[in-house]
Amino acid sequence: MHMRFRRLLYFVTVADELSFTRAAERLHMAQPPLSQQIALLEKDLGAELFDRSRRAVRLTAAGEALLPEARRLLADLDDTARLVRRVAAGSVGRLTVGFVPSAINGALSDLLRDFRAGHPDVELTLRERDPDALLRAVRDRSLDLAVLYLPDAEPDLAHRWLGSEELVLALPEHHPAAARSRVALTDVADEPFVLPEQHDVPGLLAAVDAAFADAGVTPRVAQRGVWLMQTVLGLVAAGIGLAVVPSSVAALGRVGVVLRPLDGPTHRVDLAAVWRPDDTSAPLAGMLAATPLPAAPRARTGPRSAAPG
Repeated sequence: MHMRFRRLLYFVTVADELSFTRAAERLHMAQPPLSQQIALLEKDLGAELFDRSRRAVRLTAAGEALLPEARRLLADLDDTARLVRRVAAGSVGRLTVGFVPSAINGALSDLLRDFRAGHPDVELTLRERDPDALLRAVRDRSLDLAVLYLPDAEPDLAHRWLGSEELVLALPEHHPAAARSRVALTDVADEPFVLPEQHDVPGLLAAVDAAFADAGVTPRVAQRGVWLMQTVLGLVAAGIGLAVVPSSVAALGRVGVVLRPLDGPTHRVDLAAVWRPDDTSAPLAGMLAATPLPAAPRARTGPRSAAPG
């Protein structure tokens, strides 16, 4: 099959030049092998393609009929070869990414922008899910990659640390503590709090619980199990309670809410990309290549961090 396409290329070149000598020079080959290959093509097709009875080479009727078809076949072959190379390079294909909603306020938006800039023809599908559903979907192959808060190791999955966010206190803009530059949890220990939803994956709630524990505060719960950060901030603005949230929620710009750093030890929550270590797809490799490599990632045990392939 490769030789047949090569003979079509020889045929088109001779047809363009109407000279075996010039065609051979253009193809960087000797004239006798070129003439032999054209003869073999004519034998395969059962028709003469060139009139060689005169000094000038002319296409026969069969050659005239073949020429546009040969050009189309060669163009299709080139297009197919380019497509295969782009698939191998991860420039085309499909990628399904899941994420917890609050991730889009931070590192995920930059990751998606950088990936889209370098891979505009990859069909990118995005899914918002809770962290437990994200890990299930990665394992059952309905997601290629998940981005979530992941403080604990998932030994069967590979991961890449994307960054960490400081936990801050969200409080109504007219709250007395809003005038301070920093607020200790002990100073608002008697206030009601809005707490994140609890999942099997510890995630954000584990980091929030650790902040309260280190401060020696048992929060008085006004509302528990709120998943979306927009909803958390809305409840804070409504005076339902205060909340400990990732600093990236500042991007939401919720009117009526102010964010203040916590006084005392800094608590952070980690954002990670998670995928199956046996997934060697080129689009996934392209996404991972677009992920930032932090200069000093926080210590972690268990998950692997090698890119697929």
